[in-house]
Amino acid sequence: MLDYNALTKAVGELDEEKVLQMLKDFMAANPSAEEAQKAVAACQAGMTTVGDLFEQGEYFVGDLIFAGELLTNAIEVLKPVLGGESTSTIGTIVLGTVAGDLHDIGKNIFKSMAEAAGFKVYDLGIDQPAANFVAKVKEVKPDIVGMSGVLTLALEAMKDTVDALKEAGLRDSVKVIIGGNPVTKEACEQIGADAFTTNAAEGVKICQGWV
Repeated sequence: MLDYNALTKAVGELDEEKVLQMLKDFMAANPSAEEAQKAVAACQAGMTTVGDLFEQGEYFVGDLIFAGELLTNAIEVLKPVLGGESTSTIGTIVLGTVAGDLHDIGKNIFKSMAEAAGFKVYDLGIDQPAANFVAKVKEVKPDIVGMSGVLTLALEAMKDTVDALKEAGLRDSVKVIIGGNPVTKEACEQIGADAFTTNAAEGVKICQGWV
C-alpha cells in the first residue's frame, strides 16, 4: 500500500524519480478513486513543504516551477483513477493569474485537478489584464471564472477584473472564484467574487457544487 507520508516527503524533496515510481506501483495495485484522492492530497502536502522552503530561501523559483511540473506529472499518472478523461464535460472554467502576478503553481494545480474532475479549462496564463478575462468569457461563455494570485497586489487586479466583467455585462452569467495566499473572506467580499479558496482541491469542490 502507498505510504502517503513518504510520498509527501518525496514531493517536498523534489525527488521526481521516486515520486513517479511510487505512483506507478500504487496504480499497479488498482487503487480506488478515494485512495487516489489521498495520493493527490499527499502530493499537495509535499507542495506545501516546497512553498515553505521557498519562503525560507532554501528553494528558488526554478524549484517552484519544477515542483509544479512534478505535481502535474503525478496527477497525470493518477488521472485514470481520479475519474480521468470522462467524455462528458461537467462545466467550463476560464482560469488565469491576474495582472502583475507571475505565479502559476497554484493555478496549474487547480487546473489539473479541475480537468481530472471533468471540467474544460481555458487557461489564460499569468499576468493577465482584466480585458483578457473579459474577451475570453465573451468567446467561450464559461460557467466559472477562476482568478489566481499570490502577491497582495493581486487582490486589486482581481477587483479590477470583476469590475470589468460587470461593465461588460458578463458578471451575472458566471461564478467567480479567487484563489491564492492573500485571499480572505474580507478580500472576497471586497473584490465581489462568489467564493475564495487557498486549497486547489477545495476550489474544485466549490466549482463542482456550482455546476
